[in-house]
Amino acid sequence: MTRKAQPQPQHPVSRRGVAWLGWKLIIAFSFALCLLAFLRIHLQYSLTTTLSVAGSLNPVRSYSGDDRPKVAFLFLARRDLPLDFLWDRFFKGADPANFSVYIHSLPGFVFNAETTRSQFFYDRQLNNSIKVIWGESSMIAAERLLLASALEDQSNQRFVLLSDRCAPLYDFGYIYRYLISSPRSFVDSFLHTKETRYSVNMSSVIPEEKWRKGSQWMSVIRNHAEVIVNDGTVFPVFQQFCKRAPPIGSQQEWLFLKQKRRNCIPDEHYVQTLLTMRGLESEMERRTLTYTVWNISGTKYETKSWHPVTFTFENSGPEEIQKIKKIDNVYYESESRTEWCKTDSEPVPCFLFARKFTKEAAMRLVSEGLIGPSTNITL
Repeated sequence: MTRKAQPQPQHPVSRRGVAWLGWKLIIAFSFALCLLAFLRIHLQYSLTTTLSVAGSLNPVRSYSGDDRPKVAFLFLARRDLPLDFLWDRFFKGADPANFSVYIHSLPGFVFNAETTRSQFFYDRQLNNSIKVIWGESSMIAAERLLLASALEDQSNQRFVLLSDRCAPLYDFGYIYRYLISSPRSFVDSFLHTKETRYSVNMSSVIPEEKWRKGSQWMSVIRNHAEVIVNDGTVFPVFQQFCKRAPPIGSQQEWLFLKQKRRNCIPDEHYVQTLLTMRGLESEMERRTLTYTVWNISGTKYETKSWHPVTFTFENSGPEEIQKIKKIDNVYYESESRTEWCKTDSEPVPCFLFARKFTKEAAMRLVSEGLIGPSTNITL
């Protein structure tokens, strides 16, 4: 009789092996899930960091509500502001959240109801102002003090340097949009080839090929203002070697020439040269926003010098102001360069301000409504 094969009993060790294999699979699967989650978090963090850094390098930001950028108006005054009534009219049309005012005046001079006709200037003077002498480094020291004070307000994103006899050519809204819409500074800057103001004594710090000239009346973005204020290298060189020549025939002039010094006006070179040395020319519109008419004076027997023409009641009418507003390019002869005026790649009038105006001329601007919005472009 054939015997049927009996089923073999399952060994208990095999059951434990299967169970252990199952646990290993569960652990491996859990580890894989944890690894994927970690990689995903790391990827999101890297992407966020990259975008954050990219945003910090871009001077253009999106603002809303209380985060709106301000334009800081920096007045460099001899004493008071003779055109305060004009600026009062200008600021009255503005949202106070869009601008701030700073004044560098004589040490101890206070702007109040007795010294100014505009409440916008009350107590806006710097308490650490210094005595300023034209043609000396004290001029750029005062500019740096103004910028430093304005930088304390984080909302200030554009910084406009103005003289005490400077006037706006447009209303606040147009000037504000013009400045904020451009991510660049407006700094008059060109190669200086005709006059010999550069000194070889500067060469250890300032290379001659970086030497620039231009108008001191500038408008800079925040990070450029920080560069100017934090500079501890170029400014001391200007203090030591960039000095104007003393009056002709004076004992000081004889000593000046004996020391082989060169006639140098610091405020016409400092900011332009500094920003060029820092590799920031590509972040600038190399032109000023302040219009000045220069007229040379002196006979052939006298030393000739340039002076800004003053706008009086007679030459500040609608026709003259309109001519300034229609200027759309600036030609730099020393570089054979034409600077076509634009902001954020759009063509715009070149000048937002002009100098120098008498009180009578400023009154005419106000009474005849010559300060208004531009009609040839929408910003």
